[in-house]
Amino acid sequence: MQLDSPSTHRLGAIHSLRGVRTVEHFFTVPLDYAEPEGGETLEVFAREYVSEDHSEAAAAELPWLLFLQGGPGGKGARVAELNGWMEEAAKNFRILMLDQRGTGRSSYISAATLALRGLPAQQADYLTHFRADSIVRDAETIRVALGSAPWTVLGQSFGGFCVLTYLSLAPQGIHAALVTGGLAPLTDGPDRVYEATYRRVAHRNAEYFEKYPGDREVVNAVSRHLRSVDEHLPTGERLSVQRLQMIGNYLGGNTRLDALHFLLEEAFMDTPDGVRLSESFLQQVGALVSRASNCLYAVMHESIYCQGEASNWSAARVLESHPEFKPSEEEVLLFGEMVYPWYFDEDPALVPLREVAELLARKSDWGDLYNLDALAENTVPVAAAVYLEDIYVDHDLSMETVARVRGMQAWETGDFHHDGISDDGAAIFSRLLAMVGGPPVR
Repeated sequence: MQLDSPSTHRLGAIHSLRGVRTVEHFFTVPLDYAEPEGGETLEVFAREYVSEDHSEAAAAELPWLLFLQGGPGGKGARVAELNGWMEEAAKNFRILMLDQRGTGRSSYISAATLALRGLPAQQADYLTHFRADSIVRDAETIRVALGSAPWTVLGQSFGGFCVLTYLSLAPQGIHAALVTGGLAPLTDGPDRVYEATYRRVAHRNAEYFEKYPGDREVVNAVSRHLRSVDEHLPTGERLSVQRLQMIGNYLGGNTRLDALHFLLEEAFMDTPDGVRLSESFLQQVGALVSRASNCLYAVMHESIYCQGEASNWSAARVLESHPEFKPSEEEVLLFGEMVYPWYFDEDPALVPLREVAELLARKSDWGDLYNLDALAENTVPVAAAVYLEDIYVDHDLSMETVARVRGMQAWETGDFHHDGISDDGAAIFSRLLAMVGGPPVR
């Protein structure tokens, strides 16, 4: 990939926080890299983190490490001190925490900001520029603007998908690549993904209810209650059974599994009008199921798997072959991260985007995200943590990708779930970095 587009770079505020120096960076990039000059632009934000153990002069000589967050629609982490993988990485790197376009401070997208684009068709067209290919082109534009040599890239979840696109489009920009829970299938569409993940989520439900057998009846009781009693979330809408099933997002982690139990133990309370769901429970569920702060995730989620075909609401279609997940079941199972059309009827933050989401679900001319020939001839050192029971990024599909990327090393482990980097990020980062030969020689 050759970048002929001009980019402007300006510095923002510099702060000192508990042993870490942060620097704000702002970059102007093209909305559409097919029209790099004279077309519409976006502002992309990234925050630099560097340990104050390094003097300013020494820090300026450190190699860069770019972190690509999960999502789609996930902004870079905000931290006031270095811990976990960041503390480990800061020993040898300047960390650049990117807000991917459309997130955080990078030309943020919401239903309100999208309304500025005009009609739903114009909004949908605008959103086609917010997939991994555009994110990667932003990253490479930023690297060049910083004057950085090829840098080390760490991708978590969807960030790992972006790493594969980076290796496809601009491998010359990467010194080494690390991936945690984020190896996308390189071919086919989302249907295979959901066939696999429905099976894994069902298994994870079984694991959860084996660990907390009393919670099986709690979920059943809450579901029965919602079928006969109107309960409303803090944002005003009625809580449905299928919306309740979204709390299964907690199943994707080690520590979050226990958080789900703590949530459910506060489900009911006695009132003069009989048993109702508690305010605490409804408040927590509302925060879990709302996409008010991240509508990009809902509207773009299935498109991250699409190349030359429409998603046509893949998760909803595949659900028909997994009836055990239907909200009408007596023993309701909890969902993973699937996105369904009814989100855009039940979530007030998404209702204005119903037609936009439908247009994106029907779009069949998505461009390629991966260059299979380039990946087959890859020369960049790549190491990936592949979690055996990951309910979001299937292990078996991940290993198919490993086999198609020349030189990729996989660390297969059952010690972590999808959010492993949050559990023991320092150990995971250290192991992957060692697999690619350690930090660059300065």
